[in-house]
Amino acid sequence: MKLSDHILLWNHAYIKIMDIRFMKMEQGEAFGPYRLPANAFLYTKRGGAQIWIDKNSYLVQTFHVLHAGKGVCIRIVAEKEFEYYMIFYKATLSLPKRQEIVALLENDNPFRYQYAFAPANPLTLLDKAEQMNIVWLQSDDKELKNLHIKSLFYQYVYELFRQMHTQGIHPVKQDLVTEAARYIEEHYHMPLTLEKLAQELSCSVGYLSKLFKEKMHTSPIHYLGAIRIKQAAKLLVQTDATLQEIAEHVGYPDGYSLSRSFKRHKGISPVQFKVAWRQKRQGEDEELPLWKRRYAILPHKIEWYIDDEIENHYQRKGASEMYKFKNMKVTAMTLLMCLSLLLAACTNATNTNGASPAANQVETKANSGQEVMQEGKTRIVSTPRGDVEIPAQPQRVAADQYMGQLLKLGIIPIGVREGMLTEGWIEKSDIPQETLDKIENLGNFPMNPEKLIMLEPDLIIGSIEKNIEQYEKIGTTVFIPYWEELSTAGPLEKFRRIAEVFGKEQEAEQWIEEYERKVEDARKQIDGIIKEGETVSIVQLSPTGLFVLAAEGGNYGSNTIYQMLKLPPTEQALNMKEGFENISLEVLPEYLGDHVFVYVNSQEDAEEILNSPIWQGAPAVKNGHVYMYGEFDDEFVMEDPYSLDLQLEKIVKVLLEKKQ
Repeated sequence: MKLSDHILLWNHAYIKIMDIRFMKMEQGEAFGPYRLPANAFLYTKRGGAQIWIDKNSYLVQTFHVLHAGKGVCIRIVAEKEFEYYMIFYKATLSLPKRQEIVALLENDNPFRYQYAFAPANPLTLLDKAEQMNIVWLQSDDKELKNLHIKSLFYQYVYELFRQMHTQGIHPVKQDLVTEAARYIEEHYHMPLTLEKLAQELSCSVGYLSKLFKEKMHTSPIHYLGAIRIKQAAKLLVQTDATLQEIAEHVGYPDGYSLSRSFKRHKGISPVQFKVAWRQKRQGEDEELPLWKRRYAILPHKIEWYIDDEIENHYQRKGASEMYKFKNMKVTAMTLLMCLSLLLAACTNATNTNGASPAANQVETKANSGQEVMQEGKTRIVSTPRGDVEIPAQPQRVAADQYMGQLLKLGIIPIGVREGMLTEGWIEKSDIPQETLDKIENLGNFPMNPEKLIMLEPDLIIGSIEKNIEQYEKIGTTVFIPYWEELSTAGPLEKFRRIAEVFGKEQEAEQWIEEYERKVEDARKQIDGIIKEGETVSIVQLSPTGLFVLAAEGGNYGSNTIYQMLKLPPTEQALNMKEGFENISLEVLPEYLGDHVFVYVNSQEDAEEILNSPIWQGAPAVKNGHVYMYGEFDDEFVMEDPYSLDLQLEKIVKVLLEKKQ
């Protein structure tokens, strides 16, 4: 990565200081190996030491800077008395951001880069490190202390990059695949998903999968499975532990899951494997040393099956594997054909109306422009990725978005993305807890492939296009985009799209008609609060910036305010090309209307802007026309029917409170 790109991402990141430590080591003292819990800077104050960051060794003296990413192993051996500072930090890129910024972080995370050098002007860096440590140890007001430390940290980082640029120092990209493989080998016995692995390594799931497959020729999840099965095989032949005990030891929830995965990797069940091993050992010396016995545990060739891949990214296409796969399919098809012939014979024997069996098998008719095959129980739906044949009445639906829309249509999904289960509208809805308990947590984007396979969905709904191919390898998938570039479709349009997939257009329109009646009543209630000729703007305050929402394509309740209640937007909001604009505080007055709705990530994040002279001097603020209407994780985050009802109620409430 170019240093300029490195600095660009630092400019766009939200930084949180996790810990600051001043450490002293005696000559010959050793520390580690220690896995870094967060990204870290190490700055040497005095002495010298040998430092290993993963496999890279550095001989450091007084005034050296080292940097490493979260999860790497660090080991230190002091060659003489050694003093140093450790500064731990977390860096996140809060959305919304420009797509090129997001892509740059996903493909090349600079916060995980490794570098070590002796700065030309070390005392400036030492001064900042010492000041940060002093402030960190103080017991002053927490928020004020955090602000002080963060300001010093940015000065430290600025000075660091200035000197790196001057000295021509280039950070070294960390070997992400090696880190991933080692993490899997160390944590295989724990619940471990692709999302968890990517989170530990501070990278995107897609990027990690791509790199891992390029270097290891398999997926991270399949590699995890292979490690677990290898350990399970050893325990099977070396101990008398039960299958359940072995399963729990190597990371499976139960013996059934282990048995199924074992057969997928080995081609035989654990019991058959143990019997085969014992038979092979018959006639050999019972006292064979353990170190020799271990070499006979595993067969030389591992069997791969492409129809049952855990993560469904990697497929091995050797001739023997394809032959096995085809044989399985042919056998299944033969059985189905025999069953069909038997059923047809029974139908002929009982058919007394003279109609041929073929005439009763498939009937096609149009339903809202979609073809429905009644006997085949499938229907064709149109998506941005083309037509998809789906079950006419899906019974087991998994979705990474749109849980509220599904529930409003009477569809209880078997599993959804984790964030769906904590949405702000849930507690305020009348949905029984026993209904919510039926919905499985499938992790973050993309949904956990292992859990998806276990649930055996007959329909998967995906909202992000880059995840669709992964879902399609697990089951029938319909792509319904939530965001389109940096804009979002209207919530009523989204609801209609979901309803069309399930043939429930009538139910959707009934709710929409009822909702529009509520909107009409709400307009009457707030009539006159926004005077003729006055305008409205919507501002979102977050830790990473100041955002103004557009008249169309925005979120956080902008559709309720602008499209539903018909409150007049500013000229700037009307002319935004995307659903929002990220602006600086200095130009904020140009975007503010006569009335301002404010949505915050948290009150703490908003304080600096709300107390600034620029904000306090705005006419809308002076006139008391500011409406604090929401805070992150509430009903304004989503746009399902439950959220829309709550949004309408809340906006009317804050307007009427001001009127009084």
